[in-house]
Amino acid sequence: MWGREWKQLPPDAADWRSWLILGGRGAGKTRAGAEWVKAQALGDWTDDGAHAERIAIIGPTLDQARAVMIEGKSGLLGIHMEGERPRYEPSKRLLTWPNGAIAQVFSADEPESLRGPQFDAAWCDEIAKWRHAEAAWEMLAFALRLGTQPRAVITTTPRPVPILKTLLADPSTAVSRSATFDNKAHLAKSFLADVKDRYGGTRLGRQELDGELIEDDPDALFRRALIERGRAREVPEMKRIVIAVDPPAGHGKSSNACGIVCVGLGFDGLAYVLDDHSLKPAKPLQWAERVVALYHARAACRVVAEVNQGGAMVEQVLREVDGTLSFRAVHATRGKRARAEPVAALYEQGRVRHAGVFPELEDEMCSALREGAKSPDRMDALVWAVSDLMLRRQAEPRVRSV
Repeated sequence: MWGREWKQLPPDAADWRSWLILGGRGAGKTRAGAEWVKAQALGDWTDDGAHAERIAIIGPTLDQARAVMIEGKSGLLGIHMEGERPRYEPSKRLLTWPNGAIAQVFSADEPESLRGPQFDAAWCDEIAKWRHAEAAWEMLAFALRLGTQPRAVITTTPRPVPILKTLLADPSTAVSRSATFDNKAHLAKSFLADVKDRYGGTRLGRQELDGELIEDDPDALFRRALIERGRAREVPEMKRIVIAVDPPAGHGKSSNACGIVCVGLGFDGLAYVLDDHSLKPAKPLQWAERVVALYHARAACRVVAEVNQGGAMVEQVLREVDGTLSFRAVHATRGKRARAEPVAALYEQGRVRHAGVFPELEDEMCSALREGAKSPDRMDALVWAVSDLMLRRQAEPRVRSV
């Protein structure tokens, strides 16, 4: 039998309803989920050969479900032998096995699409990234009503979001944990060496490599609960949109990332974080092209960039890509924490919302600013953008839409 015992194989207990597989990047979560679905469809792990008739396949988006869960190297199409492989019909979002078992593909972005269908098994991937996790999970719970023991397997890198806390607290949830290095035999040595060197022992490394569920740092200015409470399901028409840039001092492997965050001010008076397009490693032309592309894609009113590190070079490199963009230079005269405190207060007041999930940005926001720690470039860009929109006296803006 394939798999690492207690890491990729189903729990021995008979009374679990949800199997939560928490793992680091490349730990084998996708393969575990795909093999479980395969076994359900073919009846491989039952004494009488009975198989699931209807299976739900749910990814963060339809594109990600297709690219990872179905067509990926460890996805469903890649793990079956000839003669047992399901037929995939992308236009119908459907997989059909030779024995008649079928699987429907869903996006967690569309919880209502789970209203109506019914299943005896489900595979949910990267649930910690689902934008509407609670709503989608509730709809799935109502739909898991076929067979003698309907069950779901959930594969995800852990993040301290409410849905994971709910699942972990549920006595009917069985939990498996696996780290990236548990699967080192199937990963490139250069990748393992690189991530160990960059992230070993760090907060992000413990989460993304070791598969640990990391709570808020008590010394952090921002709180995940506030971010979750204000996460927007819909975005109104925007009054102003800005792209904020925190450029790196260099562009080598050891340099910081280039923070690139887009924030809009809605006609409702609230700020909406729309994009995190931060880049690492980032050569000047690379980050400038990304900034300009986002500026036009969002019909932004202005690019705001910190120029402490690059001075006039920052504006120059942007104008080499597009000489027409509206640009404002900002200078950091206070420390990062002092600059971020007024923006954190806006979050506490419920005046800033995230239009989506931005894991790397939110990780930086919810970590303490400590001496010698990695620079929070994404958070810096966010602070500059929100400050420009909410904390600075503005001239009459021209109207832009998302």
